[in-house]
Amino acid sequence: MGFLFLLSGIFVLLIVVGVFWSIRSGQFDDMEGPAERILMDDDDPLLPTRGSSRREASPNATSTQTGASQLK
Repeated sequence: MGFLFLLSGIFVLLIVVGVFWSIRSGQFDDMEGPAERILMDDDDPLLPTRGSSRREASPNATSTQTGASQLK
């Protein structure tokens, strides 16, 4: 019976530590952002894109020019 009390205490301690860790690490800072992000259309040109896709879309990107010169 003491074993169950020990395990229960350990589980409660882990839960409390986990909640405080998530609060300190910012897990609860933006509750609406991820919920609204699922509704956004990815094909909309007005949405900001990631930095890597901007470099690939740019005609002056050095990685695209070096890749094209290596193919010739």
